[in-house]
Amino acid sequence: MPLTEIKVEIPHGAADAADAVLLELGDGRWSLLEDAIARRAWVVGLFPEKAEALARWNALKPILGIAPLGEADARPLANRDWKDSYKAHFRAWACGRLHWVPVWERRRFRRPPGHAVLWLDPGMAFGTGNHETTRLCCRRLVALSRRPGKLRVIDAGCGSGILALSAARLGFGEITGFDIDPEAVRVSRENAALNRMAGRVRFLTADLEKGLRGRKAEIVLANIQADILMRNAALLVRAVAPGGVLVLSGILAVELDSVREVFSAAAPGSKITSSKLGEWADVYLQKPET
Repeated sequence: MPLTEIKVEIPHGAADAADAVLLELGDGRWSLLEDAIARRAWVVGLFPEKAEALARWNALKPILGIAPLGEADARPLANRDWKDSYKAHFRAWACGRLHWVPVWERRRFRRPPGHAVLWLDPGMAFGTGNHETTRLCCRRLVALSRRPGKLRVIDAGCGSGILALSAARLGFGEITGFDIDPEAVRVSRENAALNRMAGRVRFLTADLEKGLRGRKAEIVLANIQADILMRNAALLVRAVAPGGVLVLSGILAVELDSVREVFSAAAPGSKITSSKLGEWADVYLQKPET
């Protein structure tokens, strides 16, 4: 069944602010489209019907706080149009020896000797690796892959499965990924199959409480958003095994001090560091051995 695309042009200078709001909102139906050469930007949404698309835009507009350049344009998309629309925003990238590559570039991509590749088709799920929040987590994973042993990994809010599957490609041990969105879990399983890793990662539809219940891992990843991370600090810390690490992302740099303060209180005696990429930041928390 065709979907309706709603597209609203905004000032190019407001693109970063709009992108931050959309990420905080966590609704995968909205995205930001930017033409850096023409210096134009649009907020784009995909919904089942025109009436819903317009209603959702009217609800989003005051949250964005950005004056649009003209009226919202809502139009039906043919199946092929909407299935391919996200592909323009995903480009291959690498960290160390691991490459994240769109599956539609498979024929053109040349893997350097000794390197590994994760093929991805994110669909409508969050997680291509092109966003700073995902890259921060991927960098941490690559660095952690140098540690000895078959470390267990939990990916809380798995999106397209990029982090959980990257952990599998890097040789980690038991891996679990979960997301509250069933569509994200479906996409994650499809990406596992694309990489001949079906069954290598256990993917579940669950919220944080259900997904972490009864589980512990040496590495827990949570690329969500700052307010949700802080509300669930105790839950996330409990899921980290003694001596293990918690990697948090989805944090705006201006929110970093608040997040660090909350997690310092939730995990006394832990070592906490951070890194930044653009206007985004991560929190790296290592629990004591006992």
